[in-house]
Amino acid sequence: MIEFIFQKFLEVRQVTTDTRNVRPNDIFFALKGDNFNGNHFAQKALDAGAALVIVDEEVGLSSERLVRVESSLAALQALSKLYRETFTFPVIGITGSNGKTTTKELMREVLSMKYKTFATHGNLNNHIGVPLSLLSVPADCEIAIIEMGANHQREIASYCEYAMPTYGLITNIGKAHLEGFGGVEGIIKGKGELFDYVSTHNGMCLVNTELIHLDEMAERIPHKKYGFKSGGFHLQTLAEHPTLSFEFSTPSDNTIHSCHAQMAGTYNLFNMATAIAVGYEFGVPADLMCKAISSYTPENNRSQWWDSGKNKVILDAYNANPSSMEAALVNLSKMENTFFIIGDMFEMGEFAEAEHKKIFELTQELRLQGIFIGKEFQAVGATELLKAQDALEYLKLNEVKDKIVLLKGSRGMRLEQLKEVI
Repeated sequence: MIEFIFQKFLEVRQVTTDTRNVRPNDIFFALKGDNFNGNHFAQKALDAGAALVIVDEEVGLSSERLVRVESSLAALQALSKLYRETFTFPVIGITGSNGKTTTKELMREVLSMKYKTFATHGNLNNHIGVPLSLLSVPADCEIAIIEMGANHQREIASYCEYAMPTYGLITNIGKAHLEGFGGVEGIIKGKGELFDYVSTHNGMCLVNTELIHLDEMAERIPHKKYGFKSGGFHLQTLAEHPTLSFEFSTPSDNTIHSCHAQMAGTYNLFNMATAIAVGYEFGVPADLMCKAISSYTPENNRSQWWDSGKNKVILDAYNANPSSMEAALVNLSKMENTFFIIGDMFEMGEFAEAEHKKIFELTQELRLQGIFIGKEFQAVGATELLKAQDALEYLKLNEVKDKIVLLKGSRGMRLEQLKEVI
């Protein structure tokens, strides 16, 4: 049955899992979750002109375009593997605790200077997003970048079975998804599944050996190293504010190239170092890499530098974990006239109280001024503001003006709604 679906896919090259977005000739996969069941929308997909509707339950319909399988999700993943097996170009797998999406987008910009490059859209990096990303790779692609997220062990390993990366990159190892991984050692093992797959399938791992844990992981695998002063690369910060400026040279080119990025936060230099290392690996000229990095503008509340009219805002409210929160606060402490607005960090499990307390204490140690939002910060005595709406009312009464404001928290805190008052 999967071969039949594959042949139809090669004809139409359109896949969706959302009936709200079904176009004529799409292949619709009816997926199920805790709060939805795509099988209930089979008729709607047929009415919208879907080329095939893949279901895994009896739906009481009869159509030559209706295909019953044991598991729609497994069929989607199997289809993506069949398509991946047709690729003759490099596939770069990227994971890490922080900076995956930003690094992926910087890599895409750099590689696009020389190659027809595909990269995962947004953060479609889970068990549904990875196969959908693979199936979105155009036929004329020359390099594909597939982002892989994970919150427990064996997850990255499962994605590799159908993504089959030929290159592996881990941005860093930090305190993210502690609840699922069970601690930092679990994170190292889980993220390391990417390196394990690539190294045992004759691929190449690119490793920033200057980052904690990654240098140790590199000892057991074939790899090429990079960093600020490793592998023949040289990167040095020129200016940190308002946005990052730096210079770099590559192993084969001693010419110093200066870049003026449109991103806030010195921690993003690690992401840029990765993009440069990847560009060098694939022969992108250094001047074109610099042009790509300098022209990239972050979106979707990730490391954005925004002038609100009242304040200069570092808008980094897409996600947060202890590692990224610490880096953002240390970066803020290097500036003058600052104010932070930070919210709870999710998926901390049994580590939640200790990690939120550390962040609270860090702000005191750095002598930073600001407000905390959320139940976890309340539990450690940092705040009485439990929701973004509470903070919205507070900030209306206590105006923040002429400051550099850091706005950061986990996505579920929805801190972006505070933009209207800062």
